[in-house]
Amino acid sequence: MNFSAILAELKSERARIDQAITAIESLKSSTGRRRGRPPASITAPKKPRRRRIGAAVRRKLSRLLKQRWAQGKMKPRAKATPSRASKPARRVSRAARKRMAAAQRARWAKVKAQQS
Repeated sequence: MNFSAILAELKSERARIDQAITAIESLKSSTGRRRGRPPASITAPKKPRRRRIGAAVRRKLSRLLKQRWAQGKMKPRAKATPSRASKPARRVSRAARKRMAAAQRARWAKVKAQQS
């Protein structure tokens, strides 16, 4: 029996198994859930930065908008139909309130009499 040849073969086999294990572990860690920011190669391409408006352009836009609002306010509005809120509230006299309350009490008494 040549032990040295067998031992050399087993060591080479162990080296191949170790390589296979490390390759599988690296695959497992890259597909599993990770914390933190993903590497740049995985992320989507960067969006272009938004353009910023300069101070002079902002002032000009502000002036134009104010002009537009002023023109809209100057236009005469069409007369709307009078709404319920614009009519004066209707008042009920004390005597009418007393009659309504008495009638409601009579209705409730009738309902309670039917229930019992």
